[in-house]
Amino acid sequence: MEAERLLLIVEDDAAFARTLGRSFERRGYTVLLAANLQEVIGQLTQHSPQYAVVDLKLSGEASGLGCVQALNRHDPAMLIVVLTGFASIATAVEAIKLGACHYLAKPSNTDDIEAAFGRAVGTTDVELTNRSTSIKTLEWERIHETLAETGFNISETARRLGMHRRTLARKLVKQQVK
Repeated sequence: MEAERLLLIVEDDAAFARTLGRSFERRGYTVLLAANLQEVIGQLTQHSPQYAVVDLKLSGEASGLGCVQALNRHDPAMLIVVLTGFASIATAVEAIKLGACHYLAKPSNTDDIEAAFGRAVGTTDVELTNRSTSIKTLEWERIHETLAETGFNISETARRLGMHRRTLARKLVKQQVK
C-alpha cells in the first residue's frame, strides 16, 4: 500500500484552492487548505505534509514567502512549490532561498505542479539562451523586486521607484500575468 501523500495548499482564492485541491485528490493526495500564515501554522500543529503549494500574493497584500519560510522551518525536506501570477526573478530567488523547491508562474495546472515536485533537485541540463534582456524586462524585474521588498505595498513601491502610484498601478495592470 502506498504511503499517504499529504499536500498543503496555501491560497487565498477559495474557489481556486478547492479546484486545485480536488484535482490533487483525484491523483491520490490528501489535501489540506490554508489561506494565510496563521492558518498554515495551525495546520502544521496537527499535520506534517510532505508537499505544499504556496501562492506568492495572499490577501491583504501579504507575501506567501512568509509561509514558505514557516513550512521549511517545520520540515526542511518538504517539497514546496510557489505558484504566482506576479512572477519575477527577485521573488523566485527569495522563494528558493527560503526553502521552495520550485517556482511556477500562473497559469499552471496540476501536471505542472506535480512535475515541479519531481524536479526538486537542480539539473545542469537547462538550455542557456543567447537572448539579451530588454529594457522593459529590466524595468519589470525592478518593479517586482521592489514590490517584494515592500510586502507588495503599491504606494511604498511607487515612492521607492520615484513614480506616481497611479502610474505604477497602470503598469501592473498592463503587465499582470494571469
